[in-house]
Amino acid sequence: MEITLEKTRCEDASFIFVMQQKAFKPLLEKYRDFETSPANETVDKVITRINNPNGEFLKILVDDTIVGAINVVKKESSHWIIPMFILPEYQGKGIAQKVINSVEEMFIDATSWELATILEEGRNCYLYEKMGYVKTNITKNINEHTNLIFYKKEIVN
Repeated sequence: MEITLEKTRCEDASFIFVMQQKAFKPLLEKYRDFETSPANETVDKVITRINNPNGEFLKILVDDTIVGAINVVKKESSHWIIPMFILPEYQGKGIAQKVINSVEEMFIDATSWELATILEEGRNCYLYEKMGYVKTNITKNINEHTNLIFYKKEIVN
């Protein structure tokens, strides 16, 4: 299984948008976080990410098939992963771990990495903690079903 990353282009926006909806729909149905779920974003939000001068929106390919995307945004001295998604049928295969390692290697100027995930999604929390991300003291209540938890990884050169 060969995993590669490619920069998204504006002509990819509709396809990425549909894929993002499919990837996040199970979480939206489970947590009912209608205001914050990437499944409820518009295609214009995807285009904004693609055109962000402070970010890189990358397609995730497995053996030349697009299976998801990751958005990396530089905010001050930290790099944020906002969002990353993989189609449900490709989840649980180690793809996310390889993708995170790849983007961390791509952005050698990063002094730290940050992200937020759903606290109630233990698999996500386990993945990030396994990769060296540490819970911060920041959480955000979304609704009675879900909370976001923020993670940070300091880079030691």
